[in-house]
Amino acid sequence: MKINTPVTVVIFGGTGDLAEHKLLPALYDLKQANCLPEDFFVVGFSRKDLSHEVYQSFITDSLSKKGKPEDTDFVSRGRYKQGDLLDVTSYKDLAVYLYELDESLGVCTNKLFYLAVPPALYESVFTNLAASGLTVPCKEHTQSDSWSRLLVEKPFGDDRKHAQHLDKLLGKLFQEDQIFRIDHYLAKETLQNILTFRFANAMFEPIWNGDSIERVDVELLESFDIKKRGSFYDGIGALRDVGQNHILQMLAIIAMEDPGHIDPASIRAARANVLESTELAGSIETSVVRGQYEGYQSVEGVAPDSETETFFNAKLKITTPRWKGTDFHIRSGKALNETCSRITITFKERVSCMCPENDTRSHKNTVTFMIQPNEGISVQFWAKRPGFAYTLEEKDLSFMYPVSDQRLPDAYERVLYDALRGDQTLFISTEEVIVQWNLIMPILEQWSVLPMHTYTKGVRPDEIGGTI
Repeated sequence: MKINTPVTVVIFGGTGDLAEHKLLPALYDLKQANCLPEDFFVVGFSRKDLSHEVYQSFITDSLSKKGKPEDTDFVSRGRYKQGDLLDVTSYKDLAVYLYELDESLGVCTNKLFYLAVPPALYESVFTNLAASGLTVPCKEHTQSDSWSRLLVEKPFGDDRKHAQHLDKLLGKLFQEDQIFRIDHYLAKETLQNILTFRFANAMFEPIWNGDSIERVDVELLESFDIKKRGSFYDGIGALRDVGQNHILQMLAIIAMEDPGHIDPASIRAARANVLESTELAGSIETSVVRGQYEGYQSVEGVAPDSETETFFNAKLKITTPRWKGTDFHIRSGKALNETCSRITITFKERVSCMCPENDTRSHKNTVTFMIQPNEGISVQFWAKRPGFAYTLEEKDLSFMYPVSDQRLPDAYERVLYDALRGDQTLFISTEEVIVQWNLIMPILEQWSVLPMHTYTKGVRPDEIGGTI
């Protein structure tokens, strides 16, 4: 669906890796899909002293690296404004420049500000944006449908106290409908389709509970190590990096109650409600494992005695009637045996099974949602093997998105598109941020009581720290 109102996308950190590798290609793809309005600008903002022409060359290089066909019209929409993220004067200068851009079009464009900057700068950016008047929609005009919105990358805060502080500041400076807190995993096609799978098919929802489901595994696994990100990663660790956000959001979508309506408020409230009822299955000693791969402490930027985890595994429970008796396992790590993100639902074995007496295998059914690398859904079941003998074999019913003739939007395309439309469904609410930190903080506060399991690169997750 095409967005018709003129818009200016301002990227704070406009020359950084996120802008180069994700945001600019995503905006390009939105234009190719005829989703952007006829009148739009992309304004990069950073400390570097660049001309508009040099920034347009940066955009061209960004698209070339992604193999995108040349689009001189898109590149010509690029503009650049030098500024200091810590200096409110730079924001006021930006406000003047954006006004001049609007004057050149003869219309006040809506403004989308994307914070592609380190989280440590969020507070300064929030404050300076508000102080400069940039967050006030079209203050020199009288358009009733004008807006100004803020896109914030994760992680949102370093801990619960910091997250609450940032959120309180945001609440003072911006309206909730202006704030779009990103968890780009929510924009993955399979995650979105889980809601349809559950609530649009009568065969699944009646058995989506603790009476039928034995366990749920939510995994975000990576075969690569931290590479050259030692100074960033050390002190953050796997639990803060992906556990507090991506993995808990994946769990929430699997376990949430029927929101009743397909609208942002209902869906976000349902996610927050189920996370509020989630807790460790037992003590931290019996419910959590942490690990660190061999060689991590030798990476540049990592302390030689670092206690930062590169792997975690936690067993959770959800204290609602629906999920009584179901174990939830969340795990993530680097330098493991595979790279994938998936959710596996394991159903309980039938008490009475139409199985051969000499077949001692477990005859459980599973549903797997593969988030990446190959998005799709697979249902595993048992069937009789053709022939005279009564023998069972595993079969799969599955579909994978890449076989479709329709191109899947990149997660950042969806993030930008929904923010431009004002749809907050795939963005994290204030309540969700705090609830997620409430769940994770007790673990972080007790990390020191757990042994650090050192593991060799390439191991399977279940080989680290034993069974919980």
